[in-house]
Amino acid sequence: MIIRLAAETDSFALSALLTELGYEGAHRFIERRLAQLINDDTERLLVAEQDGSALGFLSLHFIPQLALEGDFARVSYFCIAEGERSKGAGQQLLQYAENLARVRGCDRMEVHCHEHRTKANTFYAREGYTESPRYLIKPLLITG
Repeated sequence: MIIRLAAETDSFALSALLTELGYEGAHRFIERRLAQLINDDTERLLVAEQDGSALGFLSLHFIPQLALEGDFARVSYFCIAEGERSKGAGQQLLQYAENLARVRGCDRMEVHCHEHRTKANTFYAREGYTESPRYLIKPLLITG
């Protein structure tokens, strides 16, 4: 398995993986979003690949902190293909992302995982992630 940065040619594979996560509509805008993330300095969109096929991906954001010395990294999307789970690819991809974060000056990682994703939450716990205090969300209406 190799881990590499995503390319625009990954749009179909990433769209299929997002569908596995329950995001069926991503195919409509994946190319635009992929181009945006690939060109963002604060983002690393990683793809785990074997024999030319994408096994999974991880979207990692680097977030500077005003009041703390170290920055933090946030995993916003992370998916390993259904047939490839529990074979080590997810662990390798997450460890790769954690190393990138360390090199970037981050002293902690954050991931938001809905409680209904029980297997994913068990995976994160096994990897040393612990539950943190409340996370609040307010939907915004997009104007213009």
